[in-house]
Amino acid sequence: MSEKKGFAGKVAFVTGAANGIGRAAALAFAREGASVVVADVSEQDNRETVRLVEGLGGRALAVRCDVTRAEDVKAALAKTVEAFGRLDFAFNNAGIEPKNPAPTADYDEEEWNRIIDVDLRGVFLCMKYEIPLILKQGGGAIVNTSSGAGVIGIKNSPAYTAAKHGVIGLTRAAALDYAAQNIRVNAVCPGYIDTPMMGRFTGGTPEGRAKVIAEEPVGRMGTPEEIAAAVIFLCSDAAAFMVGHAMVIDGGQTIQ
Repeated sequence: MSEKKGFAGKVAFVTGAANGIGRAAALAFAREGASVVVADVSEQDNRETVRLVEGLGGRALAVRCDVTRAEDVKAALAKTVEAFGRLDFAFNNAGIEPKNPAPTADYDEEEWNRIIDVDLRGVFLCMKYEIPLILKQGGGAIVNTSSGAGVIGIKNSPAYTAAKHGVIGLTRAAALDYAAQNIRVNAVCPGYIDTPMMGRFTGGTPEGRAKVIAEEPVGRMGTPEEIAAAVIFLCSDAAAFMVGHAMVIDGGQTIQ
């Protein structure tokens, strides 16, 4: 695709777009010519993402959106249509990480509910209200963020593992529901990516980073831009025959 022409006239809705993978994806959509709706609970960081998009010459709208609240999702999508008139692509990326790792029998119930609510139910709510809008355009593409934890088990992380496995199952179910109506639904499964979330996971220390990197066969963490590139590919015509796929992008971590 030529620069700023691949998605010209299209509109992308990106959750968790205030930083990390979501911000990188918002910028990638903008580079391809799409107008971008930047959706996140962090209003200040939302505005910074919009500023960066506009710095590329793109069009963007910041909306505050808590993906666990149907009213927020519906309102954000209503603003999307009000501002840009349509919806073609959605990247359902908003997610949170565990705060208190523990074995399953010792896992805190509130922590379980919090993670499932954001990481799984949030994806469902977004698709529930995105799909009717995309159907009005005659089709489009949705990409959901799962994780390496969606394809393998993670010790002391039952909620996150269950949620991310659930995202893949939800992606495949929705893919079958709407493939004949020209909506392609796929997922990305990032490994260790150098984002603010990963900074919290590692404790922000050189030792924590080194421990994570030691688990990566390629000897480094991935970048948000590498995941964003996969999202753009999955939304593009180059991936027209890819339906219900869970694309693992993890430097080989889950094949060890």
